[in-house]
Amino acid sequence: MLKIYLFIFASIILSSNAVAQWELVNDESILNYISIKKSKVGEVNGFKTLSGSIESDGNVSVEIDLASVETNIPIRNERMKNMLFEVASFAKANISGVLDLKALSEINVGETYVDSISVNLSLHGVSNEVVADVRVVKLSKNRILAASVKPVIVNADQYKLLGGVGKLREVANLPSISTAVPVTFSFVFKQQ
Repeated sequence: MLKIYLFIFASIILSSNAVAQWELVNDESILNYISIKKSKVGEVNGFKTLSGSIESDGNVSVEIDLASVETNIPIRNERMKNMLFEVASFAKANISGVLDLKALSEINVGETYVDSISVNLSLHGVSNEVVADVRVVKLSKNRILAASVKPVIVNADQYKLLGGVGKLREVANLPSISTAVPVTFSFVFKQQ
């Protein structure tokens, strides 16, 4: 009888861990994009403030504070916020999708799996689905890393950002700025 109670207790503990929510760890997470100007000059930019979670049903949500854009040039940061992202009207971008928690539960610490995930990117008042190839690494019992296997291409025209790109090109007196932007990510989540 004692064995049955121990089994039931262990099952409750394990199942509660399996459904516990995961929170994004901002200080260990990265979202970068590459801007290409003059057809040949590439620069890596990113965002300093991210938040997000993975719910017990596998739903993933990541929120990007667009005002936290970092280009390593203060005046360019301001131009990106005001001319491109228009943070006064569109302060955040959101990524949402579903992670395979069953696959995650079947790997050991240090092991990985790769999955193609259809995610919804909401940016500048527009939502579109994109496919992201993601490598999930179990870092520890309560920490995982979800990182892009290859860049995701975000097209400015699909998010009503062409006008902002044009303004940036004019103010910086550039012959061109690419409207197809490679994006990479590395998100660390900790189980609560």
